[in-house]
Amino acid sequence: MQDFHHNRARALLENAEELFTKADVDTAVARMADTLNERFNAPDCQEFPLVLGVMGGAVVFTGNLLPQLTFPLEFDYIHVSRYGDEDQGGKVVWKVVPRSNVTGRTVIVLDDILDEGETLAHVKQRLLDMGASEVILAVFADKAIGKPKPCKADIVGITIPNRFVVGFGMDAYGYWRNLPGLWAIQTES
Repeated sequence: MQDFHHNRARALLENAEELFTKADVDTAVARMADTLNERFNAPDCQEFPLVLGVMGGAVVFTGNLLPQLTFPLEFDYIHVSRYGDEDQGGKVVWKVVPRSNVTGRTVIVLDDILDEGETLAHVKQRLLDMGASEVILAVFADKAIGKPKPCKADIVGITIPNRFVVGFGMDAYGYWRNLPGLWAIQTES
């Protein structure tokens, strides 16, 4: 069984195309950190934001961004999944909700990719319904899918073409979240 997984994972990269190098990724994350630091380090800023990483894809992005944030914050994570018909939006199920009270707080949601946008739109609305005063969506990669999305990221690291990508937390069939850059792959039908 291990041979199967090893060979399948290696095969995915055989015809892959590197879209963004580790240096590109690092630059994008640093730029995102600068944007957040500028706002939350402002002399008149009294906010103590709650930063929520969306597991599991955002784990690498979150781990790279957090040490670059230079303002007081509280960190937690959420885990949401979609079930059912993707074309109809499916049902969003919260596996882990924020442990901290979000009422009256600015919440920064960190996610790896804004693809169709249905799940992040749901997350944003749910946090606002829970009483958050503001929800800032910070996504590492915004996929250019060529059609409107139900939500827009407030802070974007990079815009990627409408291709299947792996690396920097994004995976295919559970493989290659650990790549330091982003690679476009051919997916199995």
